[in-house]
Amino acid sequence: MKIMKMGLRVIFFIFFSFVILNILAYLYAKATPKLEIKNANRFILYDRNNEVFFKGVGTTDWISLDNISPHLINATLAVEDKNFFVHSGFDYLRIIKAFYTNLRAGSIVQGASTISQQYIKNLFLDFEQTWTRKMEELWLTYALEAHYSKREILEGYLNTINYGHGIFGIENASQFYFNKPSKNLTLAEASLLAGIPKHPSRFSPFIDESKIKERQNLILRMMVRNNHITKKEKEEALAEELIYVGKKDQLDLTTIMYYQDAVMRELRDIGTIPLSFLKTGGLKIYTNLDLEAQISIEESIKNNLANNQDIQVAGVMMEPDSGKIIALVGGRNYSASPFNRAVQSARQIGSVMKPLLYYAALENGFTSSTTFISEPTIFAFGDDKTYSPSNYGNNYPNKPISMALALAYSDNIYAVKTHLFLGQETLVDIARRMGIETTLPPIPSLPLGTIEINMIDLLDGYATLANSGYTIEPHLINKVKDSKGNILYEHQNEKELVLDKSLTFIISELMANCYSYELIDYSYPTCVGMAPRITKKYAIKTGSTDNDLWTVGYNKDVVFGIWVGYDKNRELEKGEFRYARNIWVDAIEKYLKDKPNNWYEMPDNVIGILVNPINGELATNDTNKRKIFYYVKGTQPTYDSELDSILPQN
Repeated sequence: MKIMKMGLRVIFFIFFSFVILNILAYLYAKATPKLEIKNANRFILYDRNNEVFFKGVGTTDWISLDNISPHLINATLAVEDKNFFVHSGFDYLRIIKAFYTNLRAGSIVQGASTISQQYIKNLFLDFEQTWTRKMEELWLTYALEAHYSKREILEGYLNTINYGHGIFGIENASQFYFNKPSKNLTLAEASLLAGIPKHPSRFSPFIDESKIKERQNLILRMMVRNNHITKKEKEEALAEELIYVGKKDQLDLTTIMYYQDAVMRELRDIGTIPLSFLKTGGLKIYTNLDLEAQISIEESIKNNLANNQDIQVAGVMMEPDSGKIIALVGGRNYSASPFNRAVQSARQIGSVMKPLLYYAALENGFTSSTTFISEPTIFAFGDDKTYSPSNYGNNYPNKPISMALALAYSDNIYAVKTHLFLGQETLVDIARRMGIETTLPPIPSLPLGTIEINMIDLLDGYATLANSGYTIEPHLINKVKDSKGNILYEHQNEKELVLDKSLTFIISELMANCYSYELIDYSYPTCVGMAPRITKKYAIKTGSTDNDLWTVGYNKDVVFGIWVGYDKNRELEKGEFRYARNIWVDAIEKYLKDKPNNWYEMPDNVIGILVNPINGELATNDTNKRKIFYYVKGTQPTYDSELDSILPQN
C-alpha cells in the first residue's frame, strides 16, 4: 500500500511539474517578440539574368483559410492532427501512444508531430538534426502557439507545406494538379492532395498513382471516423475519376526542378547561411542558371529519346573559366522521377577518362606522333595475374598507330600500354590535380573508365583542360541575400594553374580530331557521325560501357557532359549507343547557334606540322592522308632524320 501511495505521489509530482513547466514556457513565449511567419522560410531563386524562376515556401501567393476548400481542411486535420483545435501545440496522448507503438515494433513506425510542430519545421532549412535543433523547434512551437490563433497556424501550414514536384502551398498545389483554385476542390481532389505531404517524392499521381490512391482511401476512412463525411460521400469520392494537369504557370520545363533541387543541396553546404529562415525573413538566391542552355538540353533530350520512354539521362553544362553551372538535368522528367542523377549518382565513365591519360602522356614526353602497336594483347603481372582488354568490335589495326589516332578511335590497347608505361599512379595523380575528388584506384583498367565518377566531379576535371589548365570550383549559386538585401554569401572564384597551357592546347586539338574525316582509315573516329551537324570547333570524347553512354566536350565557352543509361543497370542495346552523342551535339549547337566560334589561340611555343595522321610520320608528296598535328617546339618530327618514337614499337 505504501509503495502504491509513493508511486502515485511520484506520478502526481511529475504531472504537476510538467503542467507548471508548460505554463511557464507558454507565458515566457507570450512575452517574446511575435514570429513573422509569413516571411519565414521564403526563398526565391533567380537565374543569371536576375529573373525569378522559382518561388519556395512562404511566397507572396498567400491564401486565407476562408478561400480553401473545407474538404481539404478536414482531410488534412483527419490525417495529420485530429486534435489540433484542442491541444496547445503538443498532443501528449498521441506522443505516449506513438512511443508505446514504436517500442513494441522495435522501430519508428508511428509519429506524433502536430500541425504546429510540422509548421515550425517548414519554417526551417533542413540543415541538421541535432538536440540543439530539436530544442529550438520545441521552443518555437510554444512561441507559435502563444502568438497565433489556431486558424492562423492552420492557414500558415497549408500555405507552406510541400506538395511535391517543387510545389509549396495548397493554392499552388491545386493549380498544379487540377488547374483550379483550392476553394473549388472536390472531396475526391482534396483527400488526394491531403495525402501528398507525408512523402512528397512518393505520394504523387505522377509517380505512382496506386500509392496515393491507397492513401486517399485511408484519409477518407479517417474523415468518416471523425464525422467530417458520410460513408456514402466516401464511396462517391473514391469512384470519382480525377484528371491531373501537372502544369506550372511560370516555366513549362520538366527538368527545371532538377536545377532547383541541386541549388538547395548546395545551399545546405554553405556554412555562412543562417540555419533558420526565421532569422533572415527569407532568402533571395541568385543562381547561374541560363534558361537558353536548360531549354536546349531538355528539347534535345525529348527529340532524341522520344521512342524510348524507359531510358534515363543526366546532363550538366558549365562555364569552364568560372565554374558556373548554367544548366543541369538530373533525369527526363522531375515529376516522374525526382532522383537527381547529375548530383546523386556515380556511373562508370568509360573512355571519357582517356583525355586525362593522354595529357599525362604529353607531360611525360609523348607527342601527337608517338606510336604503339595496337593488336590483341595479354598484359601479365605478378602473382600470375593477367589483363586482356579488347578494342570495340575487336577491331585492331595490327600496326603502329599515333597517339592522335588512338584518341580519335578510342583504342583500348594503346591506352592500356600508355597507362602501364607511365606507371599506374600517374593517371591517379593527374586526375586529382585536375580537380577530380573521387578516389581512383591505380589499376590497369583505369584509363578505360571502369570506375564510377559523379558527373559534376568529372566535368570539374574536363573544365581544367577547357580553361587552359586552371582548377575551378563548379557551383550553381552566385550570391545569397536576406529579405532586406544584405549579402549573406557570395561565391569567390578561386583559380589555380595546375596544367601546362601549351599541352592543354595540344590535347584539345587532339580531341577535335574525334570527328575528323581525315583520320578515317581501318576504322572511323568515334564522333565522325556527328560531323555533319557540327558547325563550331569542339574537343569531344565519347565513352561507353555495357550500361553507360557518355559524351563530354568543350570549347572556350562551355564544357558539357551527357550520360544516358538505365537506372537499374540494364544492358544497353546496340541501337541505343547513338543517344548520348546525338543529345550532346543537338543541345550544344542549339545553345551556341548565335555565338561566335570560340576556340583557343595557339601558344607561342607550339608549332603545327603536316603529318600522316595514322602513323604520325611527316607528310611527303606520296602521303595520301594529311593532317596538321601540334607539338611543343623541339618535339616535332623533322625531315632530316627518320621519325623515331621515344618508345619501343611493341
